[in-house]
Amino acid sequence: MTALLALVGCVLGATGGLWINDLGTPSADARTRQGDAVWLGHAWVDGRKGPADVGALVRQMGGGVHDLFVHSGPLRHDGTLDPALYPRASWLVTALHRAVPGIRVQAWLGAALGSGQVQVDSEGPGLDLTRTDRIVGSFRQALDAGFDGIHVDFEPVHSGDQDFLNVLEQAHLLTTERHAVLSVSVPQTEPVPGIHLFGAALADHPKWWTAGYLSDVADRVDQVAVMAYDSALPLRSLYSGYVQQQTRLALQSVPSSVDLLIGLPAYHDDNAFHHASAETVAAAIRGVRLADHGRLKFGVALYVDFAATTADWAAYHRDWLDP
Repeated sequence: MTALLALVGCVLGATGGLWINDLGTPSADARTRQGDAVWLGHAWVDGRKGPADVGALVRQMGGGVHDLFVHSGPLRHDGTLDPALYPRASWLVTALHRAVPGIRVQAWLGAALGSGQVQVDSEGPGLDLTRTDRIVGSFRQALDAGFDGIHVDFEPVHSGDQDFLNVLEQAHLLTTERHAVLSVSVPQTEPVPGIHLFGAALADHPKWWTAGYLSDVADRVDQVAVMAYDSALPLRSLYSGYVQQQTRLALQSVPSSVDLLIGLPAYHDDNAFHHASAETVAAAIRGVRLADHGRLKFGVALYVDFAATTADWAAYHRDWLDP
């Protein structure tokens, strides 16, 4: 009974903390620095999208987006990449560069799902992160197709994974040589030191990274995008407070020389991990703005274009993009 009461007390305390995080009024200066991003689905490189779609996307984005992460994978478990997955990559990059001079179009590369829906072999069959040469070779292949950079989205990578750091080190040598950008999607940062170990002990799937490991990853890339969603929180105020907390932790851990993006949930699944009524673009932007302290290399990233609604884009324009 004592242990149960202690657990209930911890939950109530954490909930109260998130509610407090959501209090206050965001600064009027907490707005876009024209360094935002959007994750784009596979239809942009496999032939389903055309010139009219590019024009519609540009109008939808407005003037704040600087990076587009275009799904161009997945990698096979041995680290190789099938070039047949992105036959229209060159056309897309050329069309977007023409439509929005200066925009960066990155190849969003994840890993193929294995048994148990595992992408990386940290929890079962999946991408072998020790195959560094093949993985970096796939990145080189994507750059040869015309992409301006590589956006790495390997999941689940456990906090402290040295093989992942090795991949990023070698990949950064490549992208630096090619004058390209190396970007990475990262999970959330543990709100209390050591709490990631409980996830590992209870479910063999730690939800968070330590702040130190996030810093280690950030030191090896040019851009970090925090996947600040799937919080399981049921109320907008709590979710907004959670995003405020995650933004603050990321600002403390990611060097100011590295682009930092906070991911916004522009999708509408309803399950145990994501309550669409709570995890909204507007709530996430409020949390971001409450933590924003004016860092130059900072922005938000909408996940994902094919699920985003008119209301999602309206919230981005109203609360972040427009003065």
